[in-house]
Amino acid sequence: MHKIIALWAVPRSTSTAFEWMMRQRGDLDCLHEPFGEAWYQGEEPLWHRFRPGEVTTPGLTLESVWADIRERAEKGPVFIKDFPHYISHMWDRDFLSHFTHAFLIRDPAKTITSMQSKRPDFHEGEVGFPEQRALFDLLWALSGDPPPVIDSDDLLENPHDMTRAFCREVGIDFLPGALRWEPGGDPSAHSWWDGGSFHANLARSTGLTPQPRRYVTLDALPERVRQVHRRMRPHYDHLYEHRLRV
Repeated sequence: MHKIIALWAVPRSTSTAFEWMMRQRGDLDCLHEPFGEAWYQGEEPLWHRFRPGEVTTPGLTLESVWADIRERAEKGPVFIKDFPHYISHMWDRDFLSHFTHAFLIRDPAKTITSMQSKRPDFHEGEVGFPEQRALFDLLWALSGDPPPVIDSDDLLENPHDMTRAFCREVGIDFLPGALRWEPGGDPSAHSWWDGGSFHANLARSTGLTPQPRRYVTLDALPERVRQVHRRMRPHYDHLYEHRLRV
């Protein structure tokens, strides 16, 4: 079986931009949140806000997704971007041993405000930070070494060097040309959620280019959202201490 690189992220963490960059390489079979598709709209959805009658896909399960990933890895190297909270019940030593793991984190003030703007009724169970931390700690305990962590702000400030560090950590060649692309691409073609409306800015982009660090405030948001942020922040801070530095 070939390498399966898993980038474990949280929603609204610039992870699709990272995935889009990995697609430009041309040497990896890249999958967009394959476990998420089954979690949200498989034949037995697990997401917290599911209501009977909403879209489901017969025959699509977390197990069928995992079988498809393994089949792809028999043919060549695979890259997946996904969220740990979709599959927290599947974590065991054998399952985790199939992946080369890496993590992408982002300040929860930014992810949560972005979620709030897209889905005002988002559920705390969709935010993903507790499971991301739990998987990081579990992998560290199993291997004796912390898996690599990239912070989104670090990536956007210095995409060239951070991507090079990521490639070194997961054991693939660094291809700097993958950081640039022509605008007008169609990330939605790889997205099963809502036709890809979350990726409009990415479709207009021309690459991962340096961006100044920005800050957001939660002052104008409902108390419920600020409370979610207070609970998520310690998990982010824990991984942030172990982020790659260049």
